[in-house]
Amino acid sequence: MEVVITALGPDHTGLADPIIHHLTGRGARIAEIQMYDHDERSLFSMLCRIEFDDLPTKSGQVSLSQLKEEMRQIGEHTGLSIRVWSPNARAGRPRIGVACTYVEDTPRAVLQAVVDGVIGADVPVVISNRKKLAPLAAEFGAEFRMIGDEQGSADNAKLVEILDEFEIDYLVLARYMRVLPAEVCWQFAGGRIINLHHGLLPGFPGFRPYHDAHNARMLTFGATCHFIIPELDAGNQTINQRTFSVAPGTPIEKIIAEGERDNEPKCLVEGVRRVVDQEIQLHFHRVVPRK
Repeated sequence: MEVVITALGPDHTGLADPIIHHLTGRGARIAEIQMYDHDERSLFSMLCRIEFDDLPTKSGQVSLSQLKEEMRQIGEHTGLSIRVWSPNARAGRPRIGVACTYVEDTPRAVLQAVVDGVIGADVPVVISNRKKLAPLAAEFGAEFRMIGDEQGSADNAKLVEILDEFEIDYLVLARYMRVLPAEVCWQFAGGRIINLHHGLLPGFPGFRPYHDAHNARMLTFGATCHFIIPELDAGNQTINQRTFSVAPGTPIEKIIAEGERDNEPKCLVEGVRRVVDQEIQLHFHRVVPRK
């Protein structure tokens, strides 16, 4: 069984040792480990991907629930928020949280793909910083949770609480037009946050990729589905890309409409399917096929 452990908290010495020593003492093999000290904020973050041969049936090893409790105790001692998650725990039917803002086509495509069986997962909750898409959640029988204020600013602590409440395996950002802070990214690191960027990465990052590509006289436009890491649109975590071409002189409004209506939804649905079906994984910030 593969297990991903993330830790986040105030930085001081000796934070990683209790976690690593406990895991190796339990017979875990460390497949990936990353540690960062954010000096400007005195913040420590760590990701550790481990493997157990036979969890929990093998004598002397530990169940996932027991491992969570042991990490919780270590977290209390070190002052860290420690999360324990396994992509194998609900491999047959993971739980997805869909985050969105205004554009309906993309989150609708994900919800419909779940209903149609294209994506083998459940979507118990739709999260947004705006109220506009509440009817969409109701249409598909998902709870709708608002995390935005009157200006649309997101309460990221509330977002984390919701993900924990619904035991979400993967958070899908379906044109969710807010940047997740590093604290959220690290708590759900290891390939648990999937984003749809409405431009081709790494060429057209940022908030206006259609306009940027149009100003560059491009005739091919696209979308990128990628894993989220703390660096915005870093470009090395691509899960899927999809493009469409237009004739010279096509108005930017028509290009955006076609992208939002057809290209972006198809790009995201296929990307989420690849993750849910465990065809690929994020390893040391790069997408690799699962063995």
